[in-house]
Amino acid sequence: MFSSVQENISTSPPSTKGPVKYGELIVLGSNGSLPNGDKGRRKSRFTLCCRNKANGVKPSTVHTSCTPQAAKAVSNKDQHSISYTLSRAHTVVVEYTHDSGTDMFQIGRSTENPIDFVVTDTVPGGQVHAEGQAVQSTISRFACRIICQRNPPYATHIYAAGFDSSKNIFLGEKAAKWRTQEGQMDGLTTNGVLVMQPHHGFSQESQPGLWREISVCGSVFTLRETRSAQQRGRTVDSDSNELVDGSLIDLCGATLLWRTAEGLVHTPTVKHLEALRQELNAARPQCPVGFNTLAFPSLRRKDIVDEKQPWAYLRCGHVHGYHSWGGQDEAAVQAGCQERECPMCRARGPYVPLWLGCEAGFYVDAGPPTHAFVPCGHVCSEKTMAYWSQIPLPHGTHTFHAACPFCIQPLSGESGFIKLIFQSPLD
Repeated sequence: MFSSVQENISTSPPSTKGPVKYGELIVLGSNGSLPNGDKGRRKSRFTLCCRNKANGVKPSTVHTSCTPQAAKAVSNKDQHSISYTLSRAHTVVVEYTHDSGTDMFQIGRSTENPIDFVVTDTVPGGQVHAEGQAVQSTISRFACRIICQRNPPYATHIYAAGFDSSKNIFLGEKAAKWRTQEGQMDGLTTNGVLVMQPHHGFSQESQPGLWREISVCGSVFTLRETRSAQQRGRTVDSDSNELVDGSLIDLCGATLLWRTAEGLVHTPTVKHLEALRQELNAARPQCPVGFNTLAFPSLRRKDIVDEKQPWAYLRCGHVHGYHSWGGQDEAAVQAGCQERECPMCRARGPYVPLWLGCEAGFYVDAGPPTHAFVPCGHVCSEKTMAYWSQIPLPHGTHTFHAACPFCIQPLSGESGFIKLIFQSPLD
């Protein structure tokens, strides 16, 4: 099973037509698209391409006192600058000048023009906040900026904070900030920008790295005691702010996966995932109770439970069609409790519909969909599941836990996933 599809995975080189592609940012918890649909700059994945004209900037003049030149740099809307407020009477202003060798991309919650990729808080389970529900976002309006070298090897670096509509970044009195050994200023944003660099890239051999915090100038630190503590962590000279294939960026409310253009070439496509789905359905798995044939719905219908939908008991992995039992079990299901007893082995546990993971960028390999995350029921390859179940993702402002990349629901159980047991047709 699956062998023919496995051999046909496309690893063709990217097209040489059009602008150079640096890579893509993919929002964790968005299984191929945002819950409300992708609109404009607010979408589930964002492609970074070489701009027609370079818009990168680099630090130049430093004003250590409130001179007329410093005030002019802040008020000039054509001049990028970062202001570090040390006290009411003392602000250090660093002017930034045009850099013809780099492209800059900005990410944040703001919908103002300087933001290229608008990111909002991700709700576990792929739900959306109810209309009119006021949710206090912890994502910064101008969260971070990514700088890409316009020439090979197209190195990509991340920095905390983005420039606003007046091309300024302001670090207020309460923000963590300091003077470096070289006499330059640096600082951290309120809730910080965290980065996790995987070992061995993004592949079947990948191992998660440690979470680090990135400063406004791109230095790397251990995490603060709490997300918004004023005391910075220790400097980590062995790590860099250069993104690699599979780097995770956490903005305190949403986590993004960075995939390089080169890395995406070796990743299964949506077409490949669709072929795996069709091959799985062609094997005609059956419900061992009702003997009806099961089928995974098309990738487009990823939120609508179909009558042929496979369901699974996530304690044991036995796959069934949906069936209701009389008595207490049925009443419990009606009440929204999905704990059920498997009729095959009597194991009790979550009983949920199975969904294929549709976001191809989250897969570390092109293997068949044989395992399901617990308790959400998203299905993908064993190696992809094993990788994500090892990653402690930031949750809220002070905790970490492993979660399904397709819906960001926290994992439970011993390993966070289960091997599925399909019953073949009896004929």
